[in-house]
Amino acid sequence: MVPLNKACSSARMTLQWTAVAVFLYVEIGVLVILCLPFISARRWQTIFKLGIWNKMAPFWNKGFLTMIIVLIVLFLDAVREVRKYTGAQQSKDPKLHPNIFDHMHMKLFRAQRNLYISGFSLFLWLVMRRIITLINQLATATAAVAVLQNQVESTNQAAMKYMEDNEHLKKALHEGGTGKDPAGGNEGLRKEAEELTEQLRLSEDGLKKSQAELEAMRRQKENLTLEYDRLLQEFQNLQERSGEDKKDQ
Repeated sequence: MVPLNKACSSARMTLQWTAVAVFLYVEIGVLVILCLPFISARRWQTIFKLGIWNKMAPFWNKGFLTMIIVLIVLFLDAVREVRKYTGAQQSKDPKLHPNIFDHMHMKLFRAQRNLYISGFSLFLWLVMRRIITLINQLATATAAVAVLQNQVESTNQAAMKYMEDNEHLKKALHEGGTGKDPAGGNEGLRKEAEELTEQLRLSEDGLKKSQAELEAMRRQKENLTLEYDRLLQEFQNLQERSGEDKKDQ
């Protein structure tokens, strides 16, 4: 009866760590897809705004925290197993107890494997959440920059129009000063010139403000891009490290 219970416990542990390994592979696949260069951040934001994700939004934070707790518990359990079998292996003499030493070495290898699987799963779960947040922020910043660029172009066109009108009015005033315009027309032209000059000043102020906002949005976009590239580099380094660990094992 005791061996049967041990076999069932071993099977449950194997199924448990198999599920964690599958979860790790799914995380790697999702992160690879998120890092594809030909899919823009705005396209991802459109996908994230689909109706199915809106329905899952109330459960997303709870599910995220639940997975963190589960992975932390599994990681601590794997750490405990590694320490347990490391100490037991050091207390045994491989020459006097070769079979026991091999068995403990196998247990230690499994514990280390479980430690890597749970640790990488926890790390990639946090990285995936951060990358999705950065993609949404980058898409929002890109859309805001596009709107500001359109506003700046419209302001520039209006400013050029006002400047041309101002030049025409200056010429008209100059001609009126030499007696080519009828009496009383100069006052109306001066008022119109003053109004257009004031509108030009307001347009220039609006242009400067729009340029400042555009520069701020560009800096924010650059910072988000740098943060996204840094996380991508960490993810690549993690993949290389994971490959090296599997080769060592």
